[in-house]
Amino acid sequence: MNRRLKYVSMLCVCLAGILVSCGTVKRTSGSSGNEAVVEEKDPLTPEQRRKYDYFFLEALRMKEKGDLDAAFEMYSHCLDIYPQGAATLFEISRFYMFLNQPEKGEEALKEAVEADPKSFWYKQTLAAYYQGKGNYPKAIYVYEDMAGQFPSRLEPLMALIDLYTRTKDYQQVVNTLNRLEALDGKSEQISMEKFRMYLAMNNDRQAFTEIENLAKEYPYDMRYLTILGDVYLNNGKEEEAYETYQKVLKEEPGYAPALLSMASYYEKKGQDSLYQVQLDTILLNDNVDSDTKMNIMRQLILRSEQTDKDSTKIAGLFTSMLREKQENADIAMLAAQYLLTKKMDKEATPVLHQVLEIDPENTPARLQLLSFAIREQNMDEVIKLCTPALEYTPDVLEFYYYMGLAYHQKEKTDEALEVFKKGVNQVTDKSNKDIVSDFYAIMGDLYHIKKMNVEAYAAYDSALVYKEDNIGALNNYAYYLSVERKNLDKAEEMSYRTVKAEPTNGTYLDTYAWILFEKGKYVEAKIYIDQAMQSDGSKSSVVVEHCGDIYYMNGDREKALEYWLQAEKLSQEPPQEGSEERSEKELKLLRKKIAQKKYFAE
Repeated sequence: MNRRLKYVSMLCVCLAGILVSCGTVKRTSGSSGNEAVVEEKDPLTPEQRRKYDYFFLEALRMKEKGDLDAAFEMYSHCLDIYPQGAATLFEISRFYMFLNQPEKGEEALKEAVEADPKSFWYKQTLAAYYQGKGNYPKAIYVYEDMAGQFPSRLEPLMALIDLYTRTKDYQQVVNTLNRLEALDGKSEQISMEKFRMYLAMNNDRQAFTEIENLAKEYPYDMRYLTILGDVYLNNGKEEEAYETYQKVLKEEPGYAPALLSMASYYEKKGQDSLYQVQLDTILLNDNVDSDTKMNIMRQLILRSEQTDKDSTKIAGLFTSMLREKQENADIAMLAAQYLLTKKMDKEATPVLHQVLEIDPENTPARLQLLSFAIREQNMDEVIKLCTPALEYTPDVLEFYYYMGLAYHQKEKTDEALEVFKKGVNQVTDKSNKDIVSDFYAIMGDLYHIKKMNVEAYAAYDSALVYKEDNIGALNNYAYYLSVERKNLDKAEEMSYRTVKAEPTNGTYLDTYAWILFEKGKYVEAKIYIDQAMQSDGSKSSVVVEHCGDIYYMNGDREKALEYWLQAEKLSQEPPQEGSEERSEKELKLLRKKIAQKKYFAE
């Protein structure tokens, strides 16, 4: 609905409220639409009516515009014309409440109710106001009036139950629940609430009679009879509970809720062996469906967390259950989740594998196992986990990503590239653009390793299409262009973006410094290479050699030689994580610089 139609509709509704409050429309004499229609006389003259309607509609318009001062003034004009206008009084009361003048707001609201005593909404608003203020007697008075006036409405009765409970008038709670039951029918919720009220009044006999009546109301529903047994058990009537459970199990021998209640009975009696046998009867029973077992285990976990927090007991139950043939992977998955929350990763691992045996398409289980393998740097296990995933869940890009990285780390470039190619073939409009960008960025690195620079640059371009601020792609792209001494302006622009994004990253600072060096901007290059050296760049043989080259071209040959010697020493140490191993060709050039104390380009 467009705004104008919505506004017109609102005006029509409000106008109907005005006309009803002023007696210009037909009213029914009761709540039913089949009763006699009574014509009410308009207390206003035609001229007064015209002015009243004009000011009221203007007030609505001003209120819609947000001009509340003008709206209030228009409503005031309405009351000057007709002080008993219910709709106006109601609107004025809301203004007073907004202006933090509750006394005036309450008075206007009471006048609105007096002016239109048949309005459910006005009375409900007044009752809710009293309830919010904590004036429960007045709220109860209004809601009781509404319950009598609108006997088919549930809202007043629900509010009265809450209010009588707050005031601890338990007999009135029961009386109101009886009225609600007569209106809405007998239910578990109503009976249980009445049961609690009778207990609060120390009327145990009536309390148990209430639940017994509920069970009689639904004689073929074993759930209610089981509830009766639970009520007996939880209130010290253990023998009655036992007899009730046995009656249920005689009718339905495999009824899981009653079986579980029997377990609770044995636990309460301190008969631990019978308790365990009873649990096993349920949890290891092929005739009990998986959902029931799941619900029971959830209840046991909740009970454990609220009492002894004995995770070994719960884990033992899961172990026993998982030895049996599984209907589906649900119980195994619940077991794994429980073990993981208890930091029992070692115990969770075989359970997660069992999940995958039952349900190879279970992505959460596979991803969890994958996280374990990555944490342990077990690249063979990563590949083993991801390989079937490409068949069972080919649309999950994460598996291509981690499998490709595993091959990359094992220096199996061709296999890694093949996996990433398969991955990008699965990309859709709904794919995560960040992940897709990383796919292409890594492909660019792999192509560069294979000296396929044209393909590498195309891959980097694709990475930047999906994510223009992919910092890793920008840095590598820029650096490889600088090594080839081509498109240096483009390289400088890309590299500058990485430095701006991460101004303390030694690798990015080195790339930018080297591009400036290649462009002959030696003074600027020195500024950034110094920053790179201060940001862990001094641990990289490549960065330190670049530093020597830049110092040499800035005329500081003595310092350049120091850095070259430092670079050679670093090259003899194991490469730092994330740094490249120096090739023999690169080291030969570095030694030539040292021997002749002179810079040589590649």
